[in-house]
Amino acid sequence: MIGNKKTAIGILVCSLMIAFLAGKEFVKMKEEAPIYKGAGVTDVKMLSEYFPGIKGTSADTQVYILKGDEKGGSTLVLGGTHPNEPSGYLAAISIIENAKVKKGTLYVIPRTNNSAFSHNDPQEGSPQRIHIKTKNGERWFRYGSRATNPLDQWPDPDVYIHASSGQHLSGSETRNINRAYPGRKDGTFTEKAAYGIVQLVKKDKINLEIDLHEASPEYPVINAMVAHGKAMQIASTAVMNLEFEDIKIGLEPSPVKLRGLTHREIGDYTDAYAVLMETANASQGRLRGKTDEKLVLTGIDPTYVKAQKMGRLYVPYDENGHSIEERVGRHTSGIIELINAMGEVEPDKAMEVEGIPTKDQLMENSLGNYLHDPE
Repeated sequence: MIGNKKTAIGILVCSLMIAFLAGKEFVKMKEEAPIYKGAGVTDVKMLSEYFPGIKGTSADTQVYILKGDEKGGSTLVLGGTHPNEPSGYLAAISIIENAKVKKGTLYVIPRTNNSAFSHNDPQEGSPQRIHIKTKNGERWFRYGSRATNPLDQWPDPDVYIHASSGQHLSGSETRNINRAYPGRKDGTFTEKAAYGIVQLVKKDKINLEIDLHEASPEYPVINAMVAHGKAMQIASTAVMNLEFEDIKIGLEPSPVKLRGLTHREIGDYTDAYAVLMETANASQGRLRGKTDEKLVLTGIDPTYVKAQKMGRLYVPYDENGHSIEERVGRHTSGIIELINAMGEVEPDKAMEVEGIPTKDQLMENSLGNYLHDPE
């Protein structure tokens, strides 16, 4: 009996320790990584200023505005639609901390689905944070989830029915903000967040919307732009100019029958040109090895090298991987060329933006060189 009591006490103590440590990690996930306003930021608003229905919830998120002295076009950059696709929100942050606008207005949302930054995808073994060295220190950034935190929206239905189209999808997609557009003011938590984005686009008359993503190397639409029909001329011009910079990138039309995505719904329901960009991220794939910080930041994975040799991938893959600098740089260079292309096609929507780091600059100098030092 004494031995059994000691065993029970030991198990209880271990259980309490595990619960304590898990609780600490849970609380840490609620902490937001700091973002530092660059000299070009002229205002910071909350998304709830465009849709008060999300005020006081974790759907509310910062909108960084960089306004030039001259009138011109307007562009909205969405990072963090899926917080487990870090090049998207890191590209957005690099713009916030470096860009200056002379003509027109640039809007940047680094945490589009703010709730999804507060948890991980279960059973994926993902890191909670990634760390990047700057000139004088180290910054950390959240590695979150593809979907809204279930603490904010639960339970998932067996089947998710997209409200405006009636499209049927897997029930878990109800928490994917990139299946929730154009959103509903009286809808689910995720639909309300999407609705807020659309209200921003409408109220501030955004001309160009760019959504930043990553995908697994075995995904067919990779290293590509996906453009709404009315944005195809701008996107094709940008793709051609990126080819001149030795950035190979595909161009795909937004599928008419795949609903809820930014490039389809923002293109349909607003006057904005809507484009989505994808880069190749091994930590998103099903063939990957250990999902740790090294994989997220370097993209080096021997399994993907083997898969490339077997012809199983839709993107070149060698021993050098696809680093965070390359992936962020593809996004930032793409944004520059899309903005330039809009001005070429419609001169009254021209913008002049300086300071956005290009792919070549990021590859040469590292991403940390374009992030503010930690305070």
